[in-house]
Amino acid sequence: MSSSPVANPFDPLSRRQFLSGVGAGLGSLALGPLLRGEGQPQFGANPKPHHTPKAKNVIFLFMGGGPSQLDLFDPKPKLKELDGEPVPPSLTEGKRFAFIDNDARLMGSPRKFKKYGESGMDFSELVPHMGGVADELCMIRTMATDIINHGPAKLFVNTGIQQLGRPSMGAWVNYGIGSESRDLPGFVVMSSGDRGPNGGKNLWSSGFLPTRYQGVALRGGSEPVLDLKSPPGIDDGRQAQFFETVGRLNQLGHQRAGDDEITTRIAAYEMAARMQVSGPELIDLRSEPQSVLDLYGIEPGETGFARNCLLARRLVERGTRFVQLYHTDWDHHGTPFLNLGSPLERIAKSVDQASAALITDLKQHGLLEDTLVIWGGEFGRTPMRQSQLAPGRDHHIDAYSMWLAGGGVKSGYVHGVTDELGFSTVEGAVHVHDLQATILHLLGIDHLRLTYPSQGRNFRLTDVAGEVKYELLA
Repeated sequence: MSSSPVANPFDPLSRRQFLSGVGAGLGSLALGPLLRGEGQPQFGANPKPHHTPKAKNVIFLFMGGGPSQLDLFDPKPKLKELDGEPVPPSLTEGKRFAFIDNDARLMGSPRKFKKYGESGMDFSELVPHMGGVADELCMIRTMATDIINHGPAKLFVNTGIQQLGRPSMGAWVNYGIGSESRDLPGFVVMSSGDRGPNGGKNLWSSGFLPTRYQGVALRGGSEPVLDLKSPPGIDDGRQAQFFETVGRLNQLGHQRAGDDEITTRIAAYEMAARMQVSGPELIDLRSEPQSVLDLYGIEPGETGFARNCLLARRLVERGTRFVQLYHTDWDHHGTPFLNLGSPLERIAKSVDQASAALITDLKQHGLLEDTLVIWGGEFGRTPMRQSQLAPGRDHHIDAYSMWLAGGGVKSGYVHGVTDELGFSTVEGAVHVHDLQATILHLLGIDHLRLTYPSQGRNFRLTDVAGEVKYELLA
């Protein structure tokens, strides 16, 4: 069944909510330097990487719900030949599924596949634009995770554990090496699709890290954060006087309490002040040539995935370290509204062109070499049919596909082999913790050394597992 609707974490956000969301209460603007255009990049706990990085930035295109690798990236002629046959018991013994039983029947994909580029990488008819950039991609066909249900599985990919309260990957990265952006948050999140992702703000939380490192959710439309403009009648002079007074109070509070969250509040107010200028400039696409808008397929008034992809390029261009785009809903179980027929066609069409355009655009701007792009969801889909109402597949955690591009990974490369039914990995398994370790490595971070003390021990993104997959690196 489709995962139940949740409150959209991207609903209209006021300035007060924005400041609260990044740990801000009463803080200091340090408005004089801001108005003069001064300021510094946002440094993390260890501004110097552990080793020479291959990537400076990350754009994670997160496909919430679990895209069907068997209908997009991993053709299985044998599975199609055995369509409707029972599953060999040896494959399903001891395996977990969210909704189907072990006696579910095999289901081949009706989609036509084609080889693209010099690499000869396979893509289905649903994603021809991605096929057009095949020689830039590093396709992983053998991803594996531990978690079978949406919300916990999304937490697992983003925080390294299925439980609430841990820092997200973007927060870890900004804590570790900071951001090169002075005027925009170092970790930015945007969403598109019918609703926000399961897990909501917990997916980009800072957990037990200082709250200054958590993700900032930007809205579509003319105001990424509501009420960034000063109220009528409040000019720069009056604003400066107010925040100078508040700044003194904050300093007194910090001296008395020694609470580092007070400095986080100050930093949040400073960022909010700078975003009064940088936010509207970021989302104003009038400076982009029409050819670029056409490349992404952005229509007039567009506020969806295509526009968010272009904003992601503009963010990394301005120094934002980690950008995450969520797009829902890929949860095609076989209901009348969520199945592998026209619903899959619609969602694939909504992301295919823009995902490929992002790769092309980054390359044209000289940014792809330093920007790691990731495309994928929390898990994949089973080789078995779930519903008799409409074609659908259940959640599958043992072997599914994700792709990477830029940022120091191999291009035109397919990693790993799945069995002839697409059920299990034959060689080249990549666990979620391995992917996290590899992402950090590309950014110059040793995942074993990036730790933070909490509850009596040191924690890290990869928990107690994970290894860098050097086979993926250029």
